[in-house]
Amino acid sequence: MQGLDNCQRLLRRLISAGDPSAIPVAECAIDDYVELAERCARESGLRLLQQDAWEQHAVMVGVQRSFAETVNAYIERKLAGG
Repeated sequence: MQGLDNCQRLLRRLISAGDPSAIPVAECAIDDYVELAERCARESGLRLLQQDAWEQHAVMVGVQRSFAETVNAYIERKLAGG
């Protein structure tokens, strides 16, 4: 669970900053979570991260909102097996 918590905290900070150049950092954090998480926990963890990104999306504007959309799309690809 620590890996999930760390990933979630980092994604929240990155979404809050909204810096498009940090998108690779967000993707790397998600990839690291997927790699380190137990197989049985991956999907539920990704769903939690996705839900959190959407909650951030709902209260953000501009580049932060766009960053949250990008994070969500990346998680969706991971959930689809990508």
